[in-house]
Amino acid sequence: MAERPVFPGLGELPIEQPPQGYSPPHRHYTCYMTGSPITIDGVLDKAPWLAAPRMEAFVDILGPDVNPPEFDTRVKMLWDRDFLYVSADLDEHDVWGTLTARDSLIFRDTDFEVFIDPDRDGRNYVELEINALNTIFDVFIDKPFSDGGTVDIGFDFDGILHAVRIDGSLNWPHDTDRGWTVEVAFPWESIAGLTEGNCPPQDGDVWSMNFGRVHWDRTKVGGHHLEDCGMSVWSPPGAFNMHIPGNWGTVTFSETIVGD
Repeated sequence: MAERPVFPGLGELPIEQPPQGYSPPHRHYTCYMTGSPITIDGVLDKAPWLAAPRMEAFVDILGPDVNPPEFDTRVKMLWDRDFLYVSADLDEHDVWGTLTARDSLIFRDTDFEVFIDPDRDGRNYVELEINALNTIFDVFIDKPFSDGGTVDIGFDFDGILHAVRIDGSLNWPHDTDRGWTVEVAFPWESIAGLTEGNCPPQDGDVWSMNFGRVHWDRTKVGGHHLEDCGMSVWSPPGAFNMHIPGNWGTVTFSETIVGD
């Protein structure tokens, strides 16, 4: 196996590829418009979210034929002329987090992740990670690590709005929690430089995206090898490596108002 590249502060970068013959499901989602701006507070019982379709259930990162994840993750998307909205409702019996500084290595906590490649060329894409403490890690990647890609931690989604709500008790392992919710608004201006296409998109535009969830056992907090954690995803790349953009899902933007 090829030697993994090492990035200062990140450690080993994933380069694994799916086994020969693996056929990714290439999941698809239609993202509808919201008729009014969404207040970002982590509460997901707002009318637009209730009307929005839910993505397919997350599966193991290695593929849909692997044992299903222990916890369910429910993701929805909406958009308007100012923001791309993402919400996630994550089941979890013990909600915890340790990292509080922006651009900490959030994947070393249990987290939720978003990947965006507007022009679907597998290059110049961005990633957001967020933990239960509402701390984010946002980066720009020029190409997959297996192709020698590099990570720009200095990239920021300027003007991003994000919030988390805990249904239970944070960092208290002596009871049983229900989970936590995430709500994010990405300003189009912070994404526009990644594509020569429309941003905000036009009706019918298709982007490549994916969503993931890293889940650590508390006894392995602070681990450096990602194989020590569990990872579930929307569109499984087929290897322990989210950075295979060709195996991500696609999102079609519709100017239909959600619920109409």
